[in-house]
Amino acid sequence: MSAPERIPPRGVTTAELLTRGELTVRGQIRDASNAVLHCSVEHDGQEAFCVYKPVRGERPLWDFPDGTLAQREVAAYEVSEATGWGLVPPTVLRDGPYGEGMVQLWIEGLPGAELLALVDAEEPEPGWKAIGLAEVGEGKTALLVHADDERLRRLAVLDAVINNADRKGGHLLPAGDRLYGIDHGVTFNVDNKLRTLLWGWAGEPLTGEAVDVLKGLKEALGAGGALAARLAVLITPAELDATRARVDELLATGKHPEPSGEWPAIPWPPV
Repeated sequence: MSAPERIPPRGVTTAELLTRGELTVRGQIRDASNAVLHCSVEHDGQEAFCVYKPVRGERPLWDFPDGTLAQREVAAYEVSEATGWGLVPPTVLRDGPYGEGMVQLWIEGLPGAELLALVDAEEPEPGWKAIGLAEVGEGKTALLVHADDERLRRLAVLDAVINNADRKGGHLLPAGDRLYGIDHGVTFNVDNKLRTLLWGWAGEPLTGEAVDVLKGLKEALGAGGALAARLAVLITPAELDATRARVDELLATGKHPEPSGEWPAIPWPPV
């Protein structure tokens, strides 16, 4: 049998394939902190690769309720879709070989797309934004920078909305002219836990596009809003209210958030 298609062919939507297709486990991604299974999914003669994260494979966390990471991954996808930016691969919650879990379309990141770098300089060059100093061994430090890329900037806004506590470099998947973010299990906490490598725009005004998107999210998260209804079955009422409050704060300040100082600003390890 030929290798499965990465994107479902015409006639079967991605949502149908991921939700109704038969999952076949092909391997395990062993460097992940939770159980992450590489699978193929088949429905009506069509196939694709996907990632399956069963709830029973989640390790308990002190600051997140047990057995909720899969739901948060799906909630992040729903918010991404509501922005219109398509920053999170198609993601569903469904039953699988090891019980209920998150199933996400596999995205093959393209090698050679330079989004992060360490530079021996005090200030970043044009086209780059500074994150902070990083130790590089033998008592030396280098400046960690990320690309001044519109796609990353959109992702920074999404992370601020969903309160992403773990935006590492390895969670960025460039694919042609698209950029995807993955691994959104530690999101939507009621406390401010934003940890990210995308601090380059901290304190800067939001783009006009971002403001318009946030206004749309505010409406969709309101009473009777379609996004609010979808999130209500994935996160708690308090977490949904906190999401609304973050959108309101971003609109009120009109700026990208800055590190609070109450929580480590950069995830570890950063990549």
